[in-house]
Amino acid sequence: MSDILANKVTVVIGGSGGIGAAAAQALAAEGARVVVTWRSGETAANALLAGLPGEGHLARRAVVEDSATLTALAGEVERAFGRCDILVNTAGYTKPIPIGDLDALTDEFIDDMFKVNWRGQFAAIRAFAPLLKASGDGLIVNVSSIAGLNGVGSNLAYAAIKAGIDTMTKSLALALAPAVRVMAVSPGVVATDFVPGRDAAALEKVAGTIPLKRVATAEDVGRAIAACATHLTYSTGSLIVVDGGRAL
Repeated sequence: MSDILANKVTVVIGGSGGIGAAAAQALAAEGARVVVTWRSGETAANALLAGLPGEGHLARRAVVEDSATLTALAGEVERAFGRCDILVNTAGYTKPIPIGDLDALTDEFIDDMFKVNWRGQFAAIRAFAPLLKASGDGLIVNVSSIAGLNGVGSNLAYAAIKAGIDTMTKSLALALAPAVRVMAVSPGVVATDFVPGRDAAALEKVAGTIPLKRVATAEDVGRAIAACATHLTYSTGSLIVVDGGRAL
């Protein structure tokens, strides 16, 4: 265990599983105290906490499309720790829809996708901005996707939202500097259950098309998120692609 992030407090939104859990693990290994949020996976969040290195970690429920829960969470973090230095946005969901199936992209689906996957990330940043600014060395890491760069992903709305996350990252990097840095980590295909219906056979098929001949693990992405805090300390507004060369 490192102590490079000793005394730093990290909040991982959507940290109970997948990339969020891997980010929590990587940041705790660098010495940070971690608060992970869960929506329905309380058991998974508590199990994660039990295995994190270090001490003083917390798990709390938050629903990203309910901004009041994020505001309440920020208040609880301030009362518990007196600070927040790092915010990691990993919460979200998607659904596979062929790019050409325009009728399947209903108004209701599009609105819900934006509410959860874009507005929710912004709402978390808005809630924690005062604490991050007060840190003087604050960091926000948004989990984006190469879908935001190439327009190809689980569905068209998802790709558009991730492009929006990239734009938000750059805009807020300007708006919040110098007290807060803002970064985005953009994975390609990751071996998690994030995309419904993507099984081991599908992942193996995709792996053959990737220059590094494997799909990413959640840990690959978690280490990239941690690197934003530990090594890329002169970077802000940058998109860190973690795709094994898939976008080439």
